[in-house]
Amino acid sequence: MSAHVHAAPAPVGGRLLNAVSFVCGVLILAAFAILALRFWGGLGAVTNLNDGYPWGIWVVGDVVIGSAFACGGFSVAMLVYIFNRGEYHPLVRPALLASLFGYSLAGAGVIFDLGRYWNFWHILWPGYASPNSVMFEVAACISLYIIVMWLEFSPTFFEKFGWTNAQRKVGRAMFFLVGLGTVLPMMHQSSLGSMLIVFGTQLHPLWQTMALPAIYLISAITIGYAVVLFESCVAAAGYRRSIEMHLLTPLAKVMLGMLGLYLALRFGDLIVRGAIVTAFEPTLQAFMFWLESIAFVLPLWILGSPAKRANPANLFVGGAVLMIAGILLRVNSYLVGYQTGDGWSYFPSIPEMMVTFGMFAIEVLAYIVITRRFPVLPREDYAPAGQAA
Repeated sequence: MSAHVHAAPAPVGGRLLNAVSFVCGVLILAAFAILALRFWGGLGAVTNLNDGYPWGIWVVGDVVIGSAFACGGFSVAMLVYIFNRGEYHPLVRPALLASLFGYSLAGAGVIFDLGRYWNFWHILWPGYASPNSVMFEVAACISLYIIVMWLEFSPTFFEKFGWTNAQRKVGRAMFFLVGLGTVLPMMHQSSLGSMLIVFGTQLHPLWQTMALPAIYLISAITIGYAVVLFESCVAAAGYRRSIEMHLLTPLAKVMLGMLGLYLALRFGDLIVRGAIVTAFEPTLQAFMFWLESIAFVLPLWILGSPAKRANPANLFVGGAVLMIAGILLRVNSYLVGYQTGDGWSYFPSIPEMMVTFGMFAIEVLAYIVITRRFPVLPREDYAPAGQAA
C-alpha cells in the first residue's frame, strides 16, 4: 500500500456575518415561522397535501432527495476505507460534514410531514417496531446513521477544543463506525427504492421495477460524488482557495464509471421489461423521463475526456447537472410517476417551498460556521513533496 501524506485540516477563519449568512438567516426565520403555524394548525394550514398525495415536497425533497445529496460522505469514505484509495482522504471530512447536516435535517423533515408527530418515537421503541415494514427499515437505518455520522465527525470538535483523550477513544472505534457508516446508507438508500415497489400499479411503468433498490442505491452513490465536486468548487470560490484538481479530476472519472453502471442498469431494465415503449407516448411522464435521462447522460459529454475533466468549470457544471438528474429521478418516481387516480393533483404551496429553502439554508449556514471555526478543510499553505505550493 502506498503512503499518502496530506495537509492537516484547519479552520478557514474569516467573518461569520456576511451577505450569504444574512440571507440564510432570513430564510431560516421564515421557515421556523411557517413550521410554527404547521404544528399549531396542522398540515392543511400550510401544505397542499391531500388524500391522493399524502407525501409532498417535505418527504420527496427534504428526505428522499436530501438524503441522496448527503451521500457524499458515505461515497468518499467507501472509496478511501473500503477500496483503499487513500489519496482521497482530504475530501472525507468536508464531505462528511455536508452529509451530517443533510441527513440530520432529513430526519427532522420526516417529523414535519407526520400528522401525529408526537408519536415519532414509536418507530424506535421495540413494542411498536414493525420489522417487516420497508418504512421502518428506512427510519431505523437513517436514525442510526445520523448517530454514527456525528460520532465519525466528533474528532473535528475534539481537535478544536484539545480533548485528546476523547479523540483517542473515538479513534479506537473508528473502524467499527466506518463499517456501520458504509452498511447503513446502502440499506436505506436501496429501501427508498423498495418503498416505490410497494406502490404497485399506481407507479408508472417507466419507474415501477424490481430493480428500483439497485437503481436508487447506485444513483445515490453517483450523486454523492457529484455533490463533492460541486461543494469543493463552491467552497474554493467562496473562500478564495485553490481547487484540489489533483483530487477532483480522478474523482470525476470514478463518478463517470458509476454513472455508466447506472445508465446500463436503468435502460437495460426498461428494455428487458418492454417499458421503454411508454417513453414514446405523448404524456407528461414520458416528457419528464426524457428530461431525467438527458440530465443523466449530459455529464458523460461534459466530463468525458481527460482534457474536459481538467477544467474546473466543467467539474462544477458536470456535478451540478448530475445533481439535477438525481432530483428529477426522485421527483419523477415519487410524484410525477405516481398515479393515484382521477380527481387528485398536487403541487407544493409557497409555504412548503419556503420550509425546504429554509432547511437548505440551515445546511449552508452550518457549513460556513463550522468550516470557518473548526478544522474541516485542508490547510491552504501546505504542498506535498514534489508538488508546487
